[in-house]
Amino acid sequence: MFFPIRRAASAILALSLTTAPLALQAEENLGAYLAGRQALFDSNYDEAAKYYTRALTADPQNPALLENLTLSQLAQGNIERALPVAQQMERLGLRSQIAHMVIAAGLIQAEDYETLLARNPEEQGVSPLVDGLTRGWALLGQGSVSEALAHFDALAEEQGLRSFALLHKAFALGAVGDYEGAEEMFAADGAQLSHISRRAAIARAQILSQLGRNEDALEMMADLFGANFDPGLTAIADRLAGGESVSFDIAPTVLDGMAEVFFTIGAVLNGEAEDDYALVYAQVAKTLRPEHVDAILLSAELLDQLGQYDLADQTYKAVPKEHPDYHAAELGRAEALRRAAKPDAAIEVLEQLARGYPTLPAVHMALGDLQRQEENYAKAVLAYDRALEFTEPDAGARWFILYARGICHERLKNWPLAEADFRAALELNPDQPQVLNYLGYSLVERREKLDEALDMIERAVAARPESGYIVDSLGWVLYRLGRYDEAVGHMERAVELMPVDPVVNDHLGDVYWAVGRYREAEFQWSRALSFIDPEDTDGEADPVRIRRKLEIGLDQVLAEEGAAPLKVADDEG
Repeated sequence: MFFPIRRAASAILALSLTTAPLALQAEENLGAYLAGRQALFDSNYDEAAKYYTRALTADPQNPALLENLTLSQLAQGNIERALPVAQQMERLGLRSQIAHMVIAAGLIQAEDYETLLARNPEEQGVSPLVDGLTRGWALLGQGSVSEALAHFDALAEEQGLRSFALLHKAFALGAVGDYEGAEEMFAADGAQLSHISRRAAIARAQILSQLGRNEDALEMMADLFGANFDPGLTAIADRLAGGESVSFDIAPTVLDGMAEVFFTIGAVLNGEAEDDYALVYAQVAKTLRPEHVDAILLSAELLDQLGQYDLADQTYKAVPKEHPDYHAAELGRAEALRRAAKPDAAIEVLEQLARGYPTLPAVHMALGDLQRQEENYAKAVLAYDRALEFTEPDAGARWFILYARGICHERLKNWPLAEADFRAALELNPDQPQVLNYLGYSLVERREKLDEALDMIERAVAARPESGYIVDSLGWVLYRLGRYDEAVGHMERAVELMPVDPVVNDHLGDVYWAVGRYREAEFQWSRALSFIDPEDTDGEADPVRIRRKLEIGLDQVLAEEGAAPLKVADDEG
C-alpha cells in the first residue's frame, strides 16, 4: 500500500555511540558501572540511569558513562534529565550523536531556533537527515518561509533523502496555510508522497478538505486503505462525508513539524535498526508534542519489544480514552500485559475494550487469540464468533479467524465444527500452509481421509520446507499409511529442525520402531521424555504412553490399546 522510505535508513540514521575506553577512578565504583552496563543491555533504563549516575561520582568526565547515562534517560523520555549530561559532554569537547540529539531537542523545545541554526553540523550534528530537516523547520520558525522551502528542495537533491525532504516541505506548506502548494506536492509523481505512511495520507486528506475537496479526500482514503477503516480513519471519513472542514493537524506549527521529524525517523527505524535507536527518536517526538498519539504508540510498542512491559503499559495509558486511536493503545497494552505474564489483566483490558468497541473485529480477534493461548477454548470460540460477525466476507483476515476458531473446536473435541472451519479457511486461502498442515495432521490422527491428508501436507511442506512441524506431519502421515521407509527421512529432518520438541522425537521413535531400528527408537523415546514440560497438561506427547513403549515396545502398546498392528503398505500404497 505504501511506498517505503527505508532504503538508506540504517546508514543515514543509526546512532553511533562513542567507544572511548573506560577508566574508573575508584575500584569500588566498578560494580556500579558493570550493573549499569548489564541494565542497559537488558533495556532496563531506569536502573541503568541510577547505576551510571553512581559511577559518574567517581569519574565525572568519563565519555562512556556520560553517553550511556544520556541514552538511559532519553530512552525513558527524560530529556530534562538527559540535557545537563549532554551539555557536559559538549563542554568537554566530546562528540556524541546521542548528546547532540538531546541538546537539539532542548533547543527545539525552547523554540530557540537561532541557536539551533548556529550549531555546526560537522561537529554538533546528529545525522544529515535530522540536521537537514530540523534546519528547514528552524528557518520556518524564524519566519524565513522562502528560505525554508528552498532548503527542503536542496535537501531533496541529496542521495537517499528526497522522500523525507519533500514530505516535510509539504507539511511546512500546510503549516503556513499554503494548501494549494502542499496538494500540488502530494499529487505529483503519481501521488507518491501520499503513499509514504498513514500520517502522510491523513495529512493529504486534511489538506484536500481545507481546499473544499472532501469527496476527493474520501476517494483518496478509499484507494489507499480500502473499505475497512480503523476507528481513527473512520472518524476522519465521517467528518469528511458530513461536509465538515477537517483542519490540518499533522504539523500545524513549527514545533509540531519538529516533532514530526523525529517521529518520521523513529517510524522508519522501527524494524530497520536496533529498537533502542528507534525508541530515542520516538521519545523525542513525544516530548516535543505530548499529544502526538502516534509517537506515544510507537514508543510503547518499542518498549514492549525491548521487554520493558511496565513502561510500555504506562506509555499506552497516556492515550486519552476519547481519542480515535484509543483502541490501538488498549490492544497494545493488552499485549504488553500478556508478555509480562499477566494474562488475567490482559483479558480484562480486552473484555472492557470489546464492550466499548462491540463491532470492531480486531478487538474480538485479539481477545480470542489470548483466550486460546490461555487454553480457554470455549471463551475463545465466543470471541471469534463475534469477530467473524463483523468481518467482511472477503476480508483478508477472515481465513485466520476461521482457522483459529477451528483449532479451538478441535481442542474442545468438536471435530465436525473444526473441520468445517478449516475447510472454510481453505476456501478463502487455498494454499495456506498452516491450515493445510493442521487439517491434514488432524485427519491423520483421526485416521480419516489419509490420501487427502497426505496431499494437503505435501502442499504445506512445499510452501514451508523449513517448518519442523509441517515436515513432521508429512513423516507422520506416511507412517500412518504404512509407508515406514519413506517416513524415516522426513521424520529425521523434522528432528533436525526441532531437536528438543517432545512430539517430533516421539514420532521419530515410532518410525524407527516400525522399520526395526529398536535401539534408536528407544533412544528417541527417552529424548522425548526428557523434553516434556511436566506443567504442560495439554501437550500431545503423553509421558505415560512413552514410558510404556520403553517397557514393552510399540507393538505391545498398540495391542493393549486395541489399535491395528504395524503393517507395511503393499505395492499399491
